[in-house]
Amino acid sequence: MIPTNLGHELQKDIQNIADISAIPPLLNVVCRTTGMGFSAVTRVTNGRSFTCISRDEIGLGLGAGDELLLETNLANEIGKHDGPIIIEHVSEDLYYGNRPNPAKYDFQSYISVPIFRRAGDFFGTLCALGRNPAKLRERETTDLFKLFAQLISYLLNTTEELERLNANLNEERRHGELRESFIAILAHDLRNPVGTIRMCSDILANSEDLSQRGISIAHNIKSSSHRMQGLIDNLLSFAQGSLGDGLRLIQSSDRAALRSSIEHVITETRILSGDHELSSSVGIDHSVHCDPERVGQLLSNLLGNAVKHGDPASPIHVDVNTVGGMFNLSVTNKGEGFNGRHGNELFRPFFGKDSVKNRNGLGLGLYICSEIAKAHGGKMDVKSTSGCITFMFTMPLYGGSPFRA
Repeated sequence: MIPTNLGHELQKDIQNIADISAIPPLLNVVCRTTGMGFSAVTRVTNGRSFTCISRDEIGLGLGAGDELLLETNLANEIGKHDGPIIIEHVSEDLYYGNRPNPAKYDFQSYISVPIFRRAGDFFGTLCALGRNPAKLRERETTDLFKLFAQLISYLLNTTEELERLNANLNEERRHGELRESFIAILAHDLRNPVGTIRMCSDILANSEDLSQRGISIAHNIKSSSHRMQGLIDNLLSFAQGSLGDGLRLIQSSDRAALRSSIEHVITETRILSGDHELSSSVGIDHSVHCDPERVGQLLSNLLGNAVKHGDPASPIHVDVNTVGGMFNLSVTNKGEGFNGRHGNELFRPFFGKDSVKNRNGLGLGLYICSEIAKAHGGKMDVKSTSGCITFMFTMPLYGGSPFRA
């Protein structure tokens, strides 16, 4: 266990080394190759050397976070060397032989190779100690230590980079969740005032004291409030899906409820979009296991898209049927065509085929349609032929394997 009295950064550096599973076998190879009884990776900071991980076969008792005093005595020199510091035989070494630490701790051999971070900052060492003299200046031994030090440097840098990426990812995820929570709360809280506006516009439109111009304005308010409600519903659905709650489905096999939801949306669109001719064919001859309200939302979005982008002089047609074990719903209108690649992009969130026409929209309507289709085990398709655009929703009558979008 790493001592808690060390600074946070030092503890983190030691823990990063301790978490690299390749280092213990590497230290074992060092001891077996050199015949030395102790090997370690150290962190050198502020002129002091701390053990990160060690292999101790001679009973020094140095674990993670313990100070390696022999290296501390040499720390300043280690940081200045690009190459290793090597003592093969303390008693015969002219430079290090008279220093107190090697003699004090009864070491006769020592090798230390610096480890650097990717930016070139000195991190610490790969070192080994022995009570007996050892042939450490041989090319094979020094090359082995340099290779292992480079490998540890690479593993350390990779670990730290992954740590930074995970921290950035977690921060982005946290910010995303906050944004989407805000959207969900905002959309939820806007529902009541928009509902009140719609109710008041109905009261005004039916008032006998209101002039014809006032009634017309009341109808415009009602129409705008319906568009606002659609935007709010799409925002809330988007936020629920993005936050991981998924689109909530309340499923049933009630044909009457499904037909009522579809016909209500068609009737409402006819009233609110007087400039567009709207025809429909609704034949629900078999039970459909679905969420009628969500299917109504899907149809409302498709019709809103057709009204917004279609040719006002051409009719919009809705076709609903249950054929071949499938529930099929399509909306067809005349309008500007698109290529296959463009068609696939239409179901992405915040995507608008025409930035000018979509200036006042969020680009969520078709995306929500796609998510509703997925939640029912179905799919959305779009095709463009002879100046007509058809959006199609298909799903198994019994829902296949519905999942949360």
